[in-house]
Amino acid sequence: MSTNLQRFYAARLAGTTVFDPIGDSVAKVRDVVVMPQSRGEARTVGFVVEVPGKRRVFLPATRVTSISPGQVISSGVINVRRFEKRSGELLVIGDMLDREVTMVDGSGTGTVEDVALDRNRHQDWELSRLHVRRRRGGSLSRFVSRGESVTVRPSEVTGLYGTQAEQSAHLLAASYQDLNPADLAEILQEMDSKRRVELADELPDERLADVLEELPEDTRVEVVTGLDAKRAADVLDVMDPDDAADLVQELPESVASQLLSLMEPEEAEDVRRLLAYDEYTAGGMMTTEPLIVSPETPVAHCLAMISREELHPALASTVHVCRSPLETPTGRLLGIVHFQLLLREPPDRLVGDLIAQDTVTVPPTTQLSQVTREMATYNLVSIPVVDADARLLGAVTVDDVLDHVLPDDWREQDEPMTTTGQIDLSEIARATRKG
Repeated sequence: MSTNLQRFYAARLAGTTVFDPIGDSVAKVRDVVVMPQSRGEARTVGFVVEVPGKRRVFLPATRVTSISPGQVISSGVINVRRFEKRSGELLVIGDMLDREVTMVDGSGTGTVEDVALDRNRHQDWELSRLHVRRRRGGSLSRFVSRGESVTVRPSEVTGLYGTQAEQSAHLLAASYQDLNPADLAEILQEMDSKRRVELADELPDERLADVLEELPEDTRVEVVTGLDAKRAADVLDVMDPDDAADLVQELPESVASQLLSLMEPEEAEDVRRLLAYDEYTAGGMMTTEPLIVSPETPVAHCLAMISREELHPALASTVHVCRSPLETPTGRLLGIVHFQLLLREPPDRLVGDLIAQDTVTVPPTTQLSQVTREMATYNLVSIPVVDADARLLGAVTVDDVLDHVLPDDWREQDEPMTTTGQIDLSEIARATRKG
């Protein structure tokens, strides 16, 4: 179906009914989501629509086949996941209407009343015109009378996407969205302090958490302390507990206490538990969220847990079979099962039948050197940490060990360092083999 309109106005589109291909009403349009581009342009990426139950969800622009007076036609099923604005995105109605803008020709200021979006030759909707009402009391030579609305192009005003710093940070975050966290961390390191915090503030919580894990200690402390305290606590909430504990340990005591008090209680409790151990022990390095199942769990369920995209590969390598409760500290650890074995077994087989009889574990007070030696001796990607009653407290993964074995400033070094006081991985490997 072709699109009837080649231009629509965001404020007038609000409240328009969305129909599915067979003509059933499925939602109402509440806002337009755009992504600012260079030179003041912005491209529509989708629409915020309200489905029954007053739930606001995202409808991608690629699923809209027709926009005409009184109706929007979508191509298929709407995902009912609640809408959340991504980094760099702006809502036309929520963020742009009533925003004060300044004319680039110096003729004055005004407020945005409506925004027009045109269909281009690539069939994308682009922000094309602004209806701006001039500010009363101003002297704008272009306007016939005070308070009159005029139509201008986005390039003819400044401030539409926020301050210059906000605009730039939006665009930067959008342009870096495909970089892996380590590469984005390198870019952050090269920025000045103010710019670094501006960009960090534009990144989603999960994205920023991943980037912080790749930054040197002094830089990530600078970023976290530069953020609003509630935002910083939200980022700590989504970090792996061991990484969050490492970061909290690096912060000034007053800041650390404030952030822990603002975190979700369960997440903060995990972090406090890890802070009780020395940093260079199994307890200080472990994650408190390994994969844990009961012995009655079928193989199919274990494989589904392992396949989760957000799970780190080292954690996905092993399933820990425990008695209830199944959150750390658990009931008694019965053993572990490696994912390769799960792949070879029937999906309905119970994981309790597959437990390894020679599970290697360490207590939380075990020093880094001994943890490294155990993992190297038995070719382990992770090792369970248990208390005196064989309850699972967490697991140390190979990436946790590497983070503690490498020099503190390894991220800032272009070449491996072997000077006095720094550790060479090859030397550790040789020492481990010698026992």
